[in-house]
This record gives sequence, C-alpha cells and structure tokens, in this order.
Amino acid sequence: MKLWNVILIVMTSAAVAYGAVSHTDFGKLPDGSTVTIYTLKSPQVEMQVMTFGARVVSIRTPDRHGKMANVVLGYDNLENYIQDNKTYFGVVPGRYANRIANGAFSIEGKEIHLSANEGSNTLHGGKDGFDRRNWTGREVPGGVEFTLVSPDGDQGFPGSLMAHVRYTLHGNKIAIQYSATADKPTVVNLTNHTYFNLSGAGSGTILNEKLTIFADKITPVDAKLIPTGELMAVAGTPFDFTHPETIGARIDADDEQLKLARGYDHNWVLNGKIGTLHPAARVYDPASGRVLEEDTTEPGVQFYTGNFLDGTFSGPNGKYGLRSGFCLETQHFPDSPNHPSFPSTELKPGETYSSETTWTFSVQQ
Repeated sequence: MKLWNVILIVMTSAAVAYGAVSHTDFGKLPDGSTVTIYTLKSPQVEMQVMTFGARVVSIRTPDRHGKMANVVLGYDNLENYIQDNKTYFGVVPGRYANRIANGAFSIEGKEIHLSANEGSNTLHGGKDGFDRRNWTGREVPGGVEFTLVSPDGDQGFPGSLMAHVRYTLHGNKIAIQYSATADKPTVVNLTNHTYFNLSGAGSGTILNEKLTIFADKITPVDAKLIPTGELMAVAGTPFDFTHPETIGARIDADDEQLKLARGYDHNWVLNGKIGTLHPAARVYDPASGRVLEEDTTEPGVQFYTGNFLDGTFSGPNGKYGLRSGFCLETQHFPDSPNHPSFPSTELKPGETYSSETTWTFSVQQ
C-alpha cells in the first residue's frame, strides 16, 4: 500500500472516531450578548454544550434496547437558565468550585475576602461566578473549547485568570480538559456540575441507580458543610461505595453527616494518583442498563444527590424533584485554601493549572 493511502486511511479513521461538531445561536442574554450552543455527535452519544456557563445542556445515549434519551438535567431554552441561579445545572463553576469557609483565606501572607453567597461561605466562586458568564467558544477537532478571562479582584480573587475548558467527544467517551494561568498568586478549582439521571432526565429519582466510588475516605463536614480537616474512613458507614451499592439504600440512615447535608453532599478522597487519569466512579442504572464511568486526574470527587431539588424547576420531560439527579464533581477538596494538609489549589504566575475528567457511557444487559 502506498504511503499516501496509509495516511488517508489514518486521517479518515480519526475523523470518523471523533464526534462531528456544529453550532447555532441559542438566544441572547440581558446584556445583548449572543449565547452559542454546540452539538457534538458520534454514533453512540450526542452532547450539547453552550457558552453561558460553559455548561453541559444535554447528553443523549442509548439504553440496552437502543432507545436514546437525555441523561442530564437541564432546560430546552435559554430563559430558564438565566432565571435559575440556584441549581448550577451543567455549569463550570469558578473561580473556585465548592465552598470556601467564611469567604476568606490567606495567600502569601495576605488576607483575601470573597463574595459570600451561601450564608457566610463562598460557594462556586461567589455571587457572580463563572456559571453566570458568557464564555467565548471555538470549535476544535471533535469538540469545543471555551475561554474566559476573570479580571483581578473578580469576586475578591486576586490576579487576572485566563481559564479554558475543552469538551471533546470520541465514540462513547466525553473528555473535559481544564487549564488556567494567572498573573498573581491565586487559587483555582474547576469542575463540572452536571446532574445525571441515567434513566432519563425527568424520569423520577436516582435512588435505584448503583454507585461505586473508588475511595476509602471522605472529608467530613461541619454544620455549614465545610470540611473539618479530618479524613474519615468510609468502611462501616453509609459512605462506603467501594463496592456497588444502590444510592438510596442508606441515604436516610441515622448518620450525623447525612443529616447535615440532607443526603450525600460530600467530598470523597480518591485512591488514584493526582495528575494521572484514575477511576473516580461508576454508576449503573438497572432500569435502562446505562452505565457511566468517570475517570479523573483530580484528588477528589463531590457526590451530590440533588438534596435541594424540590420540583420548582422543570425540564422538557417533567419536574426535577428531590433526588432526581446526582452530581459527581471531580475536584480538589472544598475549602483547601484554609487547610494546609489538603492538596494545594494555589496557582502562581508562570504555572499552568491543568485537569482532565472523562465520562464513558455504555450499556449492561
């Protein structure tokens, strides 16, 4: 076979393996800026993401009978996303995902005060976090890259930060790659806040789905859901998902940690090595046969069971009631800037923050 034929075959195979990408306008924000929605499509998965919040809008995958359904909670119009400032459906929160206690921390001897938006805590970056920003999008092979510049002092965080989030689709696998640089010492912790329901969004609760988390410890929390700084072994507790267990089996157990969060809303300390892809979680839905496997380079994953969903918000297929979706937010630990024993989230000038998480979808008969 001639060389150029070999090259052509390789290029053609790569083009087929990567998902096709298209984009269109999704509406306008109150400031008049246009929101663009991107569709990534492969033979196994169809995914939509948009510039507003760099968020996942939908992921359609087949069940064991080949029937496609959207397995993430969200809306079919921009107006609902604008009005909903509580759920964080599908967003990339930032500059610091999860909680920072009392909206404050010190960096290089300087006390930093942040925008507080959950009592005294800063949650997911503050009152005007990355979830409320219209990122800039551009197509890349098999996906889209979103870029956002967060100015010095944004929500109190020091330094101008340039953040990138890249979504790519390759067959049945979605890869999310994060990177950031800053011109002053700062902290950064990026994740994705998609709510999954493998039976289909709006189909009811996620309590019968079976979960494995590849972690032997959690970071227990206080009454404000801030880590105490301890590491707690999961063995013998309702937090032991080292083997497949139904999400709802122990969610209402007589356990102080569960009572504080009204269910699961905790950070698991993953067993893998930071900086290399390792298993975070696996979820199997007996009703549909769908399977989600999550790998990450991060040290932790926040498992959240939609404890504050109450039916106020509805999608195309019905209301989103209590525990109708779960999140698996790969991350550095909550409140890390105030816990020197936790893996550091500090980013200095000249360094590049980088992180990757993958979602792989399949079916089990």
